[in-house]
Amino acid sequence: MLQRLAGRVRGKPRGRVRVVDPSPLNWLYITYNTVEEPVRVTHRGKVRPAAMRSYRWRGRRTLEIRVRPGDRFADGTTLTADSVRRALEEQFRWEAPHPPGTHFNIDRRSRVEIVDEHIVRLHMPEVDGLVLGKLRATHVMSDRFWADLGFGYARNRSGEGHW
Repeated sequence: MLQRLAGRVRGKPRGRVRVVDPSPLNWLYITYNTVEEPVRVTHRGKVRPAAMRSYRWRGRRTLEIRVRPGDRFADGTTLTADSVRRALEEQFRWEAPHPPGTHFNIDRRSRVEIVDEHIVRLHMPEVDGLVLGKLRATHVMSDRFWADLGFGYARNRSGEGHW
């Protein structure tokens, strides 16, 4: 409406725009801005829930994550506790899932338990006081992502080192 009043009515978009970013870190920007993570980190370094509605410790080595009900992926599918389970278990498959460093890794010996559609428990073999921060690097995607794209699984049989 304002554009019409100002005399600048835009037509419908035409064609396609391709964006090329030669930066070796473009995967990081794209990943952090297009996928879900259980938590985000503020500019001041505080860990805050994102896809995770809340969490609580159930003992010293079990973190219970409650997923926000009603959240959806870009393809319209619902984000559930099973989405978080899948992301963690896919991450556990890799020796080094994070190019910036293995200090982002959650112990591969951890076990994931689905309690219900919105609750997942992460049972760790050892106490890990940094696990909430590590969840920032746990990328939660839709089933379609894992079935069609993955991190190069279908094409390369591995998600490591092929970008």
